[in-house]
This record gives sequence, structure tokens and C-alpha cells, in this order.
Amino acid sequence: MTETSKPTVFSMLAGKSDAEATHRVAFLHGLFGRGRNFATIAGALAPEVQSLLVDLPNHGKSAWTAEFDYAEMADLTAEHLRADFAASGPIDIVGHSMGGKVAMVLALRHPDLVRKLVVVDIAPVTSDPAQGNFAHLLDSLASVDLAQVGRRAEADEALKGPIPQAGVRGFLLQNLKHGDNGFEWEPNLDMLRAELRTIMAFPGISAPSFGGPVLWIRGDKSDYVRDEAIPIMKSLFPEVELVTVEGSGHWVHSEQPQAFTEALRTFLL
Repeated sequence: MTETSKPTVFSMLAGKSDAEATHRVAFLHGLFGRGRNFATIAGALAPEVQSLLVDLPNHGKSAWTAEFDYAEMADLTAEHLRADFAASGPIDIVGHSMGGKVAMVLALRHPDLVRKLVVVDIAPVTSDPAQGNFAHLLDSLASVDLAQVGRRAEADEALKGPIPQAGVRGFLLQNLKHGDNGFEWEPNLDMLRAELRTIMAFPGISAPSFGGPVLWIRGDKSDYVRDEAIPIMKSLFPEVELVTVEGSGHWVHSEQPQAFTEALRTFLL
């Protein structure tokens, strides 16, 4: 995959596309993720909701960018939505972690596209780069000699030492694809590692606050959304409601899918 002057964004529809669907929701994933990470949630929201599962730039099937910039990612995503899924009017946006920051920036820069916003386990502040062990995970993926990998199981074996958790390895290995020249990573690993501090930060926004309804979801076992961030969140999103999901860490939608889906239904429908 190569950098392009006008990066393209890939997405796929999920849920109903006919008259049964009365709401449209776009899902934005976190670091190392891809749109289909929300496929189960999208299915659970059917038939009332038609969902769009977006691969954010530098992830999945979307193109790479030269550097990491939340405003650029938000603008590229907004352009993609405006061209089709949101062409007939504002939609709902759900973003988790890195995707939550993209969603917040998108709502602030393109408020006409957003009816309701859901931000999942992230705050509009700078997070500790050590949170989530992201540097270690990026280094671990980059350390795999893909020229020596003939089967996905071999990549899994190579990662067992640095990443002993089978579930984490399985999630990360979704990013490994087989092409004409063998296996390669779909995410822009080198750039993401170099720009990790930017990823963990939140950009300065000169746009006015977003006046629409906002649901802010956090896991009670996660420390990504701390109480001291609440005033900052309210200054950017005055109509925000904070909900804490019991028994969940950072990955609320996968750790507590039923509670997460119920929260979305109550807020969006």
C-alpha cells in the first residue's frame, strides 16, 4: 500500500438498507482496528439501524497518509460520509478510542453531518503513551519477519513471546493480509509508531463547541476517561451525558456488548 495525495477511505454497510432502517450510524474504530470490529454491534442494532463500518486512514483497506493528523482524518472521513452515507442529511457517529477522537474532531469541524455523537472510552485530552501498551504492540508487529511467514499461524507463533495473550494476538492478526508478494501488514505501522505521541494527544480545535446530543461511555475498569476530563468534555460538548459500564475495561463494545448495545439503543433510537 502506498501514500496517495488524496487518501481514500474504505467502508462497508451493515444492517438493513431498506425501509426497516430508520437510523444511520457510522462506526469509527480505534488503533489497530478496522470497521468490521463493530459488525456484531451493527447486527444487534438491526433492523432499525443501517450501519456504516469505516476503516479509518492508515488502517484496514483505507489508504495511508504521510503523517498522523486528527483534523485530516476527520476531514477525509467527513468527505467520505458526505459523498454517500450522509448525503441526505446528518447521521449518528460512534467512535471508540482513537476513533472517538476522530469522531469528536469531525463533530466539531463538520457539525452539519452529525445528528448524535457517541464517544467510547476516550477523552479530549492527552493520554499517557504507556496506556494500552501501544508502543510495545507496534514494535512487536514490526519485529515479525514477514518474508519468513508462509502461514498466518507462523506469524501467531512469532508473536507469542512478546504478546502472550491469545485474544490480543488474534485481534492484531486481523491486520495481516496476504497479497501477491506474501504477507504484509495493512496498517501504516512505521508512521503510527513514529506518531504515537500525536495519536495519544488531542488536537487544539478553533471551531465552536458541538451543540448536539453526545453520549460519553466509559468502562469502570478503564482509566482512559477520568473525572478531571469532564469539564473539558463539557466545554466542547455542552450536551454530553456520561455513562459508566460496569465490568468493562477499555474495549466496552467487545467486553460488554449487550450493555453497550442497550446504551446505544436508548440514546440513538
